[in-house]
Amino acid sequence: MLEHIPNLISLARLLVVPLVVYLVLDERMVAAFWVFVAAGVSDAVDGFIAKRFNVASLLGKALDPIADKALLVALFILGGYMDFLPDWLVILVVFRDVMIVGGALLFHTIVQSLAMPPLAVSKLNTALQIVLVAAALAFRGYDMDMAAIQAALEYAVAATTLASGGAYLVKWGRWAATIEEDKIP
Repeated sequence: MLEHIPNLISLARLLVVPLVVYLVLDERMVAAFWVFVAAGVSDAVDGFIAKRFNVASLLGKALDPIADKALLVALFILGGYMDFLPDWLVILVVFRDVMIVGGALLFHTIVQSLAMPPLAVSKLNTALQIVLVAAALAFRGYDMDMAAIQAALEYAVAATTLASGGAYLVKWGRWAATIEEDKIP
């Protein structure tokens, strides 16, 4: 039974996305903030259980990042729509995510594997995105004027988004060059 718990937690996190979207659209930012925090805690819990009890699965390895990205992308798009995140940042973050998913699909198509571990800068970027979204929801929900802090977080997310996207492009470029070299007689 324990081996299924991390996957069930990830699935619950994925299923909470529509609830968070509804709460934000209904401008219930405090509730959205706390649901988002609970989702973040659940991410840590499912990862801990999977590693601690050695019950990681292929499904979990796919489901966990999908749940995380679905929640973050939904909140970034809503942040732009509801005007609590700048449009330029929403476009940058969503474009990077689409580029990475497209690159992963291309990688899988060519080598029949999705074994592509996340880069350290990508992990930092995701962490900063989570902090930014949580802060933006809290600032708006609790009516706090923290524009300077939010702006600093936005620029940190932008910088790591650009660095992460660039790092993936370099990695894929090197990988593509080795594939092409293998084909030269």
